Amino acid sequence: MKNIAKTLSIALLLILSTNACVKDLDRQPFYDVTSASVYTDAANYKLVLAKLYAVLAVSGQQGPAGKPDISGIDEGFSNYIRQYWMAQQLTTDEAVIGWNDGSIQDYHNMNWSSGNEFVTAIYNRIYYLVTASNEFIRESTDAKLSSRGISGQAAADIKTYRAEARFLRAMAYSHAIDFFGSAPFVTDADAVGSFLPRQATRQELFKYVESELKAIENDLTAPKTGEYGRADRAAAWTLLSRLYLNAQVYTGTQRWTDAVTYASKVIGSNAYSLDADYSHLFLADNNTAKEIILPVTFDGTRTKSYGGMTFLIHAPVGGKMNPADFGINGGWAGLRTTKALVNLFADPSGKTDRRALFFTDGQSLEINEVLNKFEDGYALTKYKNVTSTGAKGSDIEGNFPDTDFPLMRLADVYLMYAEAVLRGGTGGDGTTALGYVNLLRQRAYKGTSGNVASLTLDGILAERGRELYWEGYRRTDLIRFGKFVDGSYLWPFKGGVKAGKAVEPFRTLFPIPAADIVANPNLKQNPGY
Repeated sequence: MKNIAKTLSIALLLILSTNACVKDLDRQPFYDVTSASVYTDAANYKLVLAKLYAVLAVSGQQGPAGKPDISGIDEGFSNYIRQYWMAQQLTTDEAVIGWNDGSIQDYHNMNWSSGNEFVTAIYNRIYYLVTASNEFIRESTDAKLSSRGISGQAAADIKTYRAEARFLRAMAYSHAIDFFGSAPFVTDADAVGSFLPRQATRQELFKYVESELKAIENDLTAPKTGEYGRADRAAAWTLLSRLYLNAQVYTGTQRWTDAVTYASKVIGSNAYSLDADYSHLFLADNNTAKEIILPVTFDGTRTKSYGGMTFLIHAPVGGKMNPADFGINGGWAGLRTTKALVNLFADPSGKTDRRALFFTDGQSLEINEVLNKFEDGYALTKYKNVTSTGAKGSDIEGNFPDTDFPLMRLADVYLMYAEAVLRGGTGGDGTTALGYVNLLRQRAYKGTSGNVASLTLDGILAERGRELYWEGYRRTDLIRFGKFVDGSYLWPFKGGVKAGKAVEPFRTLFPIPAADIVANPNLKQNPGY
């Protein structure tokens, strides 16, 4: 049983819809009952915490549609993980989508504007999570617990819940840093009510996220000792390592040594180990994988959404692919990949490197048409709603999967360690870094035949592509390696041209949505938009 998913069905009854427009960023979420009555009962705190986690997985209160968290937007496509994934993947060499919904093609064409509804969707999801987390953090202080007569073990548990809420808020702000740079800023310390938040610089937000993650470290559970699906110390260390790995992009100052330090904390905990089978990490029983540090949990009968894993399993299935092989009732014939990803593998058949999970029957390597031509571009078989024993997920209708999204896993930590050491971070060593990379390759090759003798930065980027494709890393990686916007690295239809072309340097950031620029005079638009 996926414990956090089990709790969600109850938690969804507690927090009802609010508009995430940033001009009213710190409004308390609306409730069927008052906050006072919810927080009087110590048992309700875990339920509200579960709702905070649910913001990542579902987009409303009853799923998959009916009572949205954010009004004025389709619940299905506005899901947090779906929008996060599209912003990180459709803008890169790893994915195209054959649909013409709204302005979705602007992502791969890299010509989005401040009016793009998909950019607006991820922006609003980020700030909905910030808003909801602020309210929980505000209501769970020691003073408020004492005033409500909550003490002992209940108060100790709630202290941990509060640290997790701070983690979720920090993670949301880390996404704001990555996508938008300078962005609106508000915390639980701000007075409740309608006001216009100030805009913090990218450097200020970086320092805030860093300080929050360090402050909550000892209040989180030790690695792998807490409930599945909830953040622990290793999740905070992983997020810190990721933050430091990108510090030069975010702040102009490299923090490679810090990236090594926090990656080493995760590895040194000995709480995680590589799963023997790479494909198991993306199946319906991946909750049993020992490698996943933090998942976004899904359950076919309890967390129903047309975003998240429903999207990532249905959308890549089409053409000659058999939906039953994926544990679903039908494919949406949308997502494929470009030859740039395929060409990272010396043998795309998957017979040598078993991470090459491509479907080629009836598919062409070359993409001549992105729209409405599923057969153009190889399909991927990475995510499935079947278990490692071949059993289908719990939803008997085949709509909603049990597969969890691997938001953080050990393989990424190994690669972060290796990259940071290679870039000059101290506290680690090159031999260990090489060993971590080869552990990934030994799993992929089922032996040492794929081992590499040395590491280069280009090799690390390629290895991240082979290991982590379609997991929400690629845009950030390409920016950090200086290959996202310029002409030194091209992929099919980069910039809207079949052969690919360079795009404007300002595309390393998304624009703040035009509606919030108009609504809040404190906000200044990112350059170029």
